Amino acid sequence: MTTQEVANRLVELCRMGQIEEAQKELFAENATSTEPEHSPAPMPSVTGLDKIIEKGKHFQSAIEEFHSSTISEPIVGGNSFAISWAMDVTMKGMGRNSMEEVCVYNVKDGKIVSEEFFF
Repeated sequence: MTTQEVANRLVELCRMGQIEEAQKELFAENATSTEPEHSPAPMPSVTGLDKIIEKGKHFQSAIEEFHSSTISEPIVGGNSFAISWAMDVTMKGMGRNSMEEVCVYNVKDGKIVSEEFFF
């Protein structure tokens, strides 16, 4: 898959709420996932598809109620692409929050090898 094809497929699956399926299909086994230093995430940086899936499950388990989500079309440049992702969710013990982030992905040999989040 080209970077554009990977980007389009990631957006398609994420818009359908199929995050784990997207990870299993599109991520390399040794991919990395990095949150900002100021992130409250208990797993700010992980390596390996299994850890990325675990990190996603942890985030999902912290959501009490999901209200809406908007994902932009991808912007592709070379082997990288970025999307903007906005969510309106009620987090357990934290109340309702609107979250906006820019997600940057790097692709090698048709698989995502890294993702980094900025918010």
